[in-house]
Amino acid sequence: MSRVTVDGLFMEYDRTPILERISLEVASGTFCAIVGASGCGKSTFLRLLLSQERPTRGVIRIDGDEIAPEPTPDRGIVFQRYSVFPHLTVCGNLTLAAELKRSRLVGRLFGAARRREKDAISDTLRKIGLWDARNRYPAQLSGGMQQRLAIAQALVMKPKVLLLDEPFGALDPGIRADMHDILLTLWRETRMTVFMVTHDIKEAFKLGNRVLVFDKVRHDPQHPAAYGATITYDLLLDRNRRKAPDAADRSGPDLAGSVH
Repeated sequence: MSRVTVDGLFMEYDRTPILERISLEVASGTFCAIVGASGCGKSTFLRLLLSQERPTRGVIRIDGDEIAPEPTPDRGIVFQRYSVFPHLTVCGNLTLAAELKRSRLVGRLFGAARRREKDAISDTLRKIGLWDARNRYPAQLSGGMQQRLAIAQALVMKPKVLLLDEPFGALDPGIRADMHDILLTLWRETRMTVFMVTHDIKEAFKLGNRVLVFDKVRHDPQHPAAYGATITYDLLLDRNRRKAPDAADRSGPDLAGSVH
């Protein structure tokens, strides 16, 4: 579990503001859903959390420490497009992720360490419903199964923070509902801090126990690109069934409906 702090975040591209005046505290174990109009910087914010990009101004911290200037295993990412290795089987994808996480020097595990990881991977495959497909290649899987694999690949790395960028946007409604159940179960079990970008507001309120709305609050008709987006609503959802196990310790009630 990890607490995420964002302090005075601004982001510009070629002097065009994308994000401005973003400050927030996200408690450990929070499932934070992010919604807003297209082009308002939601995915940019996710890339900043991952360190795929660096902010123009401001600081992002995890558990009080400023995040590294490059992506690190403590932050996992799942995109809308299935980011898996096509030349490896389902089991091979997860094994490689585990080995790279725990043995960066040689990229391999041996002996007891390898047996422990194999047991952990088998357990993960059963939880996400891919055990029977463990020897298949990604091209042999349905879209929903490929996305399950992408999520499992991120979880095997045991990140402190999981970042999801429209992870279910390409799935049909039935498969999406199944993925919602799987994700909520994994979130409750792992107690990870999650940030998920979605265009589906129903999905945001179904999955998140905190919802951030990104939008522009300042407009200049003569210069439409003069200002960036910020957090216009910060909603804490007080539902027992959506709370992470430690959510009762949060000081969040004073955040509900706050504007940054």
